[in-house]
Amino acid sequence: MPAGARPRWNRRDCALVFHRWPWGPGGAITLGMVILHTGDSLDVACATYEHRAGRCLHPSVRLGDHERAHVFQYMVLGPLFLPVYLACGGVSVRNPFERAADRYALQGRGWWPRLR
Repeated sequence: MPAGARPRWNRRDCALVFHRWPWGPGGAITLGMVILHTGDSLDVACATYEHRAGRCLHPSVRLGDHERAHVFQYMVLGPLFLPVYLACGGVSVRNPFERAADRYALQGRGWWPRLR
């Protein structure tokens, strides 16, 4: 907060959102029910992981919808989320948690990963 981040409870995304988070490459990261976001609003369009990887053509999704899926995933796994997420591939298109978050942002359902 001393560096300019502004916290606000976001009912739509079920999280405490820190906007203008001053570190990181851009975008957002979810830690439990907290979203750290480098911008001013989660109501921005972003590409899905599969689209960015060139695997398919998806329309843009709302960043907040993608991050809300991670909030739900955290609610189920609690402190196990981060180790399981990292074991599944971390921040990449191979990670089923990221694909599920994209699916949820696209369709409004299916936030739990399909483990194949």
